[in-house]
Amino acid sequence: MNLVNLENVAKSYGPSPLLDAVSLGLDEGDRVGVVGRNGGGKSTLVSVLARETEPDDGRVTHARGLRLGLLSQRDEFPAAATVRSVVLGDRAEHEWAGDVRARDILGGLLADLDLDAPLAGMSGGERRRVALARLLVPESDLLLLDEPTNHLDIEAIDWLARHLKGRKDALLVVTHDRWFLDEVTDRTWEVVDGQVERYEGGYSAYVLAKAERSRIAAATEAKRQNLLRKELAWLRRGPQARTSKPKFRVDAAQALIADEPPARDSVELTRFATARLGKTVFEVEDATVEVGDPARAIFERMTWRLGPGDRVGLVGVNGSGKSTLLRLLDGSVRPAAGRMVRGKTVQLAHLTQDLEDLDPARRVLESVEEIRRRITVGKREWTASQLLERLGFPGDRQWTPVGDLSGGERRRLQVLRLLMGEPNVLLLDEPTNDLDIETLTEVEDIFDGWPGTLVVVSHDRYFLERVTDHVVALLGDGRVSMLPGGVDEYLERRASGRAPKPAAARPERAAAPAEAPKPKGGQEWKARKELDRLERRLEKLAAQEGELHEKLAAHATDYAKLQELDGRLKEIQAEAASVEEEWLMLAEDIG
Repeated sequence: MNLVNLENVAKSYGPSPLLDAVSLGLDEGDRVGVVGRNGGGKSTLVSVLARETEPDDGRVTHARGLRLGLLSQRDEFPAAATVRSVVLGDRAEHEWAGDVRARDILGGLLADLDLDAPLAGMSGGERRRVALARLLVPESDLLLLDEPTNHLDIEAIDWLARHLKGRKDALLVVTHDRWFLDEVTDRTWEVVDGQVERYEGGYSAYVLAKAERSRIAAATEAKRQNLLRKELAWLRRGPQARTSKPKFRVDAAQALIADEPPARDSVELTRFATARLGKTVFEVEDATVEVGDPARAIFERMTWRLGPGDRVGLVGVNGSGKSTLLRLLDGSVRPAAGRMVRGKTVQLAHLTQDLEDLDPARRVLESVEEIRRRITVGKREWTASQLLERLGFPGDRQWTPVGDLSGGERRRLQVLRLLMGEPNVLLLDEPTNDLDIETLTEVEDIFDGWPGTLVVVSHDRYFLERVTDHVVALLGDGRVSMLPGGVDEYLERRASGRAPKPAAARPERAAAPAEAPKPKGGQEWKARKELDRLERRLEKLAAQEGELHEKLAAHATDYAKLQELDGRLKEIQAEAASVEEEWLMLAEDIG
């Protein structure tokens, strides 16, 4: 059954049309992901489909009685609204409490929120979860979601993907989260140059299909140009004797692989990073960090080391201290106890979530060149103009005043200005905010060849897997925990209850869980003895890891030795993660 249909729809906000004679439809069971450049017309398409925006030309038709749910990018609520009034309305408690789906949605999105809490003053992530719950609780035939993962942490994104996969509603979603697209969609629409190009499959299939279309188009253009050259030659020389034509055969898969960017060479990058950074980058020992008034300890006796060339993804629930940890590394937060050592050769750049203040009258290219005109990334030298073009600022756009840029464009400019300073340590706090997929892939390609130490906080699992080599987590216990299994291990720990929630995220009205029986008498003594043994083992492993980092620096030019040491380092890090997990479980048991 057809739910929504567009016939020759056109819509413009200026001289260039965002939609130009677009005809398409959504049927029952459709699962469509929408991609495209920022400002290319994705949100306009959603608004037209929902009949929130009237097209300049063409017709939009809805099936009779269509139950349509729309999530826009802006979460707007009535004044003095509470979570309960927005999500549940006037429904009696026994009514929604008996609804399995409503309970699942409230538990998945709003478990840490008081239903009677006012929405005024809530964070962007909390307001987004309330807006999603309001949309998902009622029955729907079609859901139109515009950037549903904005402001959500990894756990909420994972829950939302699982929930949507279990619903029978038709779905159209606009998002730059490529992992999310692969999880919930089976068709992809690309909005480009006023048209909507359609592809079968989720994001991964779309990438392959688009590359194949580009290859075919390139082959067709080459063939046309070859025919033109032959025609010109005939006009100049006259008819020639016929000869056998060379056979043209292209292996499509091989052509795609040939264009694949090279895999990141970790050993080579570590060698470069060590040459730039020396042996020491950051060493945090027994550090206690407090925030707020009254002071609350975010980290207690935390020990963590970062070596040259380490590429680390940092995950944790909102409020667990991810941004605080980055500020500890950049020196803007000092530990209340313990010590923090920073290498003498560290040249640090910190990308925060806030957009830096730039002179709105300056041109884009000028604001980059005032830092540096050219830099070397890996083995290649780039000019400021070339990097701007890679990040979505073509020739004319480079002369746009900064004040006329969108949020996503200002974010790209912020990233590039940091890179032009040629730092050897990068701290990135949510670098993917406001970036479209094409820009994200360019940013990832640049970071792939960037030699230095990298710490990334992001809810974008695809981005983390692409640019980092291992993942650490803040699990609410005041420590940094290694996760050999990456984001999947983090979600498994959170789901199994092995990771305590940070104090800021605990629900005010939540019932206290039943306490597990604690060891008593001789059992408790044995448990504490085992706890001491595990702590000593962790200290030895940390010392061995530090020694290996020094050996890596000492053998920076010996590739074979570097590979051997890198393998040993990974073994020690995996063992440390296992011992740390055992320590955490035992510490919980003895309280």
